[in-house]
Amino acid sequence: MNRAIITVIGQDKVGVIAKVTAVIAECNVNILDINQTLLQDIFTMVMLCDIGGCNVDFKRFQEKLDDVGEEIAMKIQVQKEEIFSYMHRI
Repeated sequence: MNRAIITVIGQDKVGVIAKVTAVIAECNVNILDINQTLLQDIFTMVMLCDIGGCNVDFKRFQEKLDDVGEEIAMKIQVQKEEIFSYMHRI
């Protein structure tokens, strides 16, 4: 399975999940697991996604999420699972 980790961090506001997941669905990416929380007024979300059926190349998928991040003034990062795992190993 071809998977990616998407992280979203920023000031909490209405519509964050809707805007981010709309891009994910538009690109035919499936969310396998999701965790979101508020730390005071800071919103954090981490998603594990299957990008095997993505209908755009990975760079374009990143750009689309970057565009949404700018629109909602939040930091959105997407990394392929193997890169994420390598960077966060102990």
